[in-house]
Amino acid sequence: APDQPSASPAIASHSGGCGVAGGRMTDTRRRVKVYTLNEDRQWDDRGTGHVSSCYVERLKGMSLLVRAESDGSLLLESKINPNTAYQKQQDTLIVWSEAENYDLALSFQEKAGCDEIWEKICQVQGKDPSVDITQDLVDESEEERFDDMSSPGLELPSCELSRLEEIAELVASSLPSPLRREKLALALENEGYIKKLLEIFHVCEDLENIEGLHHLYEIIKGIFLLNRTALFEVMFSEECIMDVIGCLEYDPSLSQSRKHREFLTKTAKFKEVIPISDPELKQKIHQTYRVQYIQDMVLPTPSVFEENMLSTLHSFIFFNKVEIVGMLQEDEKFLTDLFAQLTDEATDEEKRQELVNFLKEFCAFSQTLQPQNRDAFFKTLSNMGILPALEVILGMDDAQVRSAATDIFSYLVEYNPSMVREFVMQEAQQNDDDILLINLIIEHMICDTDPELGGAVLLMGLLRTLVDPENMLATANKTEKTEFLGFFYKHCMHVLTAPLLANTTEDKPSKDDFQTAQLLALILELLTFCVEHHTYHIKNYIINKDILRRVLVLMASKHAFLALCALRFKRKIIGLKDEFYNRYIMKSFLFEPVVKAFLNNGSRYNLMNSAIIEMFEFIRVEDIKSLTAHVIENYWKALEDVDYVQTFKGLKLRFEQQRERQDNPKLDSMRSILRNHRYRRDARTLEDEEEMWFNTDEDDMEDGEAVVPPSDKPKNDEDIMDPISKFMERKKLKESEEKEVLLKTNLSGRQSPSFKLSFSSGTKSNLTSQSSASNLPGSPGSPGSPGSPGSPGSVSKSTSQMAAITTK
Repeated sequence: APDQPSASPAIASHSGGCGVAGGRMTDTRRRVKVYTLNEDRQWDDRGTGHVSSCYVERLKGMSLLVRAESDGSLLLESKINPNTAYQKQQDTLIVWSEAENYDLALSFQEKAGCDEIWEKICQVQGKDPSVDITQDLVDESEEERFDDMSSPGLELPSCELSRLEEIAELVASSLPSPLRREKLALALENEGYIKKLLEIFHVCEDLENIEGLHHLYEIIKGIFLLNRTALFEVMFSEECIMDVIGCLEYDPSLSQSRKHREFLTKTAKFKEVIPISDPELKQKIHQTYRVQYIQDMVLPTPSVFEENMLSTLHSFIFFNKVEIVGMLQEDEKFLTDLFAQLTDEATDEEKRQELVNFLKEFCAFSQTLQPQNRDAFFKTLSNMGILPALEVILGMDDAQVRSAATDIFSYLVEYNPSMVREFVMQEAQQNDDDILLINLIIEHMICDTDPELGGAVLLMGLLRTLVDPENMLATANKTEKTEFLGFFYKHCMHVLTAPLLANTTEDKPSKDDFQTAQLLALILELLTFCVEHHTYHIKNYIINKDILRRVLVLMASKHAFLALCALRFKRKIIGLKDEFYNRYIMKSFLFEPVVKAFLNNGSRYNLMNSAIIEMFEFIRVEDIKSLTAHVIENYWKALEDVDYVQTFKGLKLRFEQQRERQDNPKLDSMRSILRNHRYRRDARTLEDEEEMWFNTDEDDMEDGEAVVPPSDKPKNDEDIMDPISKFMERKKLKESEEKEVLLKTNLSGRQSPSFKLSFSSGTKSNLTSQSSASNLPGSPGSPGSPGSPGSPGSVSKSTSQMAAITTK
């Protein structure tokens, strides 16, 4: 077959009549693209239109018609020829050849539309619509095509021991051709051939005819690859299935036969944990187990080419499971007995284990159901009391039973977390915290004995689903989020954080083995999730219980992944930019463990180094003033020598600018005057200093004259001039790679003065310059800049009032 055309166009379906004179409206139209194959074996797009199938008088037969959606012209008119090979590909393509070198294709957007047209083609040709090709492929030899045309059906050799080799060759030769497979399957069905083959199998086994058994293996394997439900129903019937498995024991590629039947009859035992009264259900369970065994254990692993040939086998098992779940679900007595025995204290341990394993398998089968049926299934289990039963089972000592119960719980949480939340809130009114279902789950997570904590990881995922506000419901009367989170933080959070608090009483973790570290990392992951999604619940808990300080003890762990988890937890908190958290961090000096870890890491360029620098960089970029001041005032001496990044120098500069604004409160008010009177604030969030800079045009500043609205100029000129000059000084400093440089003036060779504004009660202002050393204690002075337009070194004298400048 030629290469298929490109993917279907993104088009929607439309319906309508055939629209052909003499035709009749027999089918809905679908929008399709028409493709033809060119000389280079590439598909050409002939246009988009509406396809329909109807009887065309001129062509004397049912035909495919495609009318262009643009002008209604006929893009395609093709009679469905009884002998043309039509091929369906990828559910949305139909491909065929009209002449020796003229191939056509219809590309549907809707699978449903493709199926409708395919059914019409198959109806005309008398084919089953389940086939993917209606005739033999054109790449067969002339001789084969002649044979297929001359013989309407496939004639099988008589089923005799002496002709097994011939039968095996016939089956093998038929598999590559879809048409031959079709004919072979029909012949096998019509003549009851499979049962005859199985009778010969008994003869071969009795005679120990190994060659014959090898031929039978090839024949039965070939029949599986025919992929026909009707044949499977015969092979998997009660009377035939064990013999079919027997045939598959004699693989010619193995030196010794496998003992599959022995395993199924003697080793594998069917246990009725609750007696099943329906014989049909019992037979269906047996059949499903054996067919699953054939698929998983008996048949050789299919090659890439054979995998699609076993799709019907997968479907057979799938629908059997659906049927079994449906039949058990309808048997109320069965389910009632099951849950009664599960929760009965008198039930012995072995029996209870079987009951839980059955329930787990039952829930696993339910995953094959359609969403609507799965809803009904879990509703039935809920009504039967599955959650109270799980609570009882999880409190038991048997590890295997608890493990199976955990798997069942995971099915319930994934299906409907709200149902689980509602149950645990109701039980909290009657039971102590220790035996609440969620607390039992947390305890199992904490006590997981697996060194890799496989079970704990699963349980943490379930807890995360339960506390995730994204899947919580809000109704007019109540909000599930408020109610459940209130319950969780009151009754469960102390159980979750217990291992963390127990391990962080000192300056370093009291237990630092790998398994403990993994568990604490899991707990931290959930707490970090809570910080992000739970707002005030987790905030109150962290601040009241001093959780962050305890978490940061883990920065001293020898396990890098745990130290990084602790850092990530703090980073998430800082990322919220919440002043409640910030005050708590500053009050408890909670940067100290981070700075210690940074210094202990030394010059190593690793994830710890990068993560800590990124946290301080976030504080700098987001200009979190309280944290900036706290870090510089308390940790600058430890960090000042770090010069391979500019983060800490940048933080220091932020701090100095901040301190300067505190020293000169007039500075901020002047900025707001400039913004409000002359400039509209840009939507972009520029830093204050940058915004001020861009608001000051060089053209407007002549001889150091400040930029102010004309109405304000006479009285504020001198007042405003100085803050602008000071800004220009800071701007120049910022451009010199954020390093503090004391610039020298050309005036008298002394250090340029910085200015402090002091306002008298009148309109006249008095500017007194002070050296940078005479600023407020502890605040670094802001150095001046050389005499330049707008700087204090070249104050204009053209204003009505002169500044009295005195240098101390």
